[in-house]
Amino acid sequence: MKKIISILLIVLFTLSAFAVSYKNNTYQKLADEYTKKAENALDAGQYDDAVEYSKKAEENAELSRAYIQMMIARGDAEKTIKLAKNELARAESVDAANTFPMAYTSAKENLTNAENSFAGEDYPKALEYAKKCLSDLDGIREVTPLPEFYIVKPWAETKDCYWNISGRPYVYNNPLLWENLYQANKSKMPKPEDPNLIHPGMKMQIPSITGEYRKGTYDPKKEYTPYGE
Repeated sequence: MKKIISILLIVLFTLSAFAVSYKNNTYQKLADEYTKKAENALDAGQYDDAVEYSKKAEENAELSRAYIQMMIARGDAEKTIKLAKNELARAESVDAANTFPMAYTSAKENLTNAENSFAGEDYPKALEYAKKCLSDLDGIREVTPLPEFYIVKPWAETKDCYWNISGRPYVYNNPLLWENLYQANKSKMPKPEDPNLIHPGMKMQIPSITGEYRKGTYDPKKEYTPYGE
């Protein structure tokens, strides 16, 4: 009987050591109290009482360990959610909603799920969603949007025509797509039926054809990522 009780007390000591950083939780206090009672009962030869106290001490030590694990999970989730919020704010500062719409939308959804899971005290799930949010945001960077407009230059300077303009990397990177420009701009032309008659100074719209984000007027001083890349 003494050997069994001694083993129980060793287990309880191990559990108490594991819980040292959260020593003040209610379960651990009860476990410590019952452990002391078990020791006193054992010393007094009250073996049945010692066993009962040891069992209660062990039960509360297990509850303490579960509480500690929950608090650690809560802390991890809380820190990761905070980091995800900061990264989302950074993404928003570089207009990610427009330049990386799919990744940004997924990140926002995962952050919302993380916050909802945290509110529901499902901390492992909250941590999982927060990590997914960070993963979504990982590739987001500041980029110069492709231009939405282009000011036509004289033919002698740039050989501007729908075919050539369409082939430029910042437009469609493919001259065969010239008709997209023509259809979007023919109402501005002196003879809409003739796509060859574009004139210098004309502000040509470059419509989005695959959902790509375009903004502003072409600036030769800016570096644009070629269309389609």
